[in-house]
Amino acid sequence: MIERIRAIFRSLLLLELLKGMALTGRHLFRRKITVQYPEQKTPMSPRFRGLHALRRYPSGEERCIGCKLCEAVCPALAITIETAERADGTRRTTRYDIDYNKCIFCGFCEEACPVDAIVETRIFEYHGEKRGDLYYTKDMLLAVGDTYEEQIAKDRAADAAYR
Repeated sequence: MIERIRAIFRSLLLLELLKGMALTGRHLFRRKITVQYPEQKTPMSPRFRGLHALRRYPSGEERCIGCKLCEAVCPALAITIETAERADGTRRTTRYDIDYNKCIFCGFCEEACPVDAIVETRIFEYHGEKRGDLYYTKDMLLAVGDTYEEQIAKDRAADAAYR
């Protein structure tokens, strides 16, 4: 009976509301931790896994040898590769597609690649307005690699220092 009276008394005094207001008041004048995103960027690890890129050798030839290890190891089945033999007897890819609607950014493709051809960059600012916009072809992946090669090389060197 006494507990019932206490519960009614507490609800009339709105104690829960006062506790919430006290908590708000404690945090009201503290330093803000909100980041104003487009103008301010938070620090990012060099090991961040974002948009994929296909790399080239300094001579300009693509690195991918068409071994299909990345396709085999991909748990989401997001990578599709087709290969063909060239006139000099080497094998190269004719098709290298990544479907970002499926990709889980696990990094297995990057770890499986024996020639360091496929890497995940620190680029996270990309989007697609249609499903087809998130389907990256070989040419698109090579363009990403060409554009960001300097940053990729720097990140690979920093990653090697961690190991």
